[in-house]
Amino acid sequence: MNHYSWTDIGVNLTDSSFDNDRNEVIEQAFSQGIDKLIITGTTLKESLAALHLCQRYPNQLYCTVGIHPHYAKDHASADLHELEALVKEAGVVAIGETGLDFNRNLSPPEQQITSFIAQLEIASNHQQPLFLHERDAHTKQLEILKAHRDDFTHAVIHCFTGSKQALYNYLDLDLHIGITGWICDERRGLELQKLVKEIPADRLMLETDAPYLLPRDIKPKPKSRRNTPSYLPHIANVVAGLVDKELAQLNEEVQQTTYDFFNLSA
Repeated sequence: MNHYSWTDIGVNLTDSSFDNDRNEVIEQAFSQGIDKLIITGTTLKESLAALHLCQRYPNQLYCTVGIHPHYAKDHASADLHELEALVKEAGVVAIGETGLDFNRNLSPPEQQITSFIAQLEIASNHQQPLFLHERDAHTKQLEILKAHRDDFTHAVIHCFTGSKQALYNYLDLDLHIGITGWICDERRGLELQKLVKEIPADRLMLETDAPYLLPRDIKPKPKSRRNTPSYLPHIANVVAGLVDKELAQLNEEVQQTTYDFFNLSA
């Protein structure tokens, strides 16, 4: 499996769980054939940290810059201006993680919506793709995306775990779909296992969402239960089986889609 090159489109490398071994985790990923990592920005501070990390690994590490819906309440409009200033920095490849999360409502829905629309406008202004989060907010998120669809270039629903109808709604808007180790879960991932073959090859991308969502079928399980980008080939292998493709074909398709989406070069 290691002779294929992969891109992990969603890694929370600024998370504190990596503070003691971040460089080792990155090097381990490279050794497993993950040749590019896209670090997820979730707040202004984390987006800056992600950008600084990218600058140490040019052409290998990239990042998104954004404000996750959980943190919408903590950011004033001045932060959004500062966020917009980061867009032109080398290594920044998307706006996000942004969207709506009505499951936990760690920020009030209205503030989430305001923050989301502001980031949609930043993406539109700079013709940057969007890295999107959505949980228990499909109806509202779809409504907002439809209203702005003519303005932004493209977007990926990161860590998709929704219904068949939600998948088709997003595909109808020409959005991309990010698949994580959730698909390896024999309890929660059953519907996604059936749905993944419905995703067109030029819309599918892969991610770990590390340190979260350690694939449940990894053996042996790491003692820490921490997910790392090194497990991306495992997720790819599971997806290849579910879509009934040779790993080589899936690899070629996913890499092409990812490079096109994020405007990366080999």
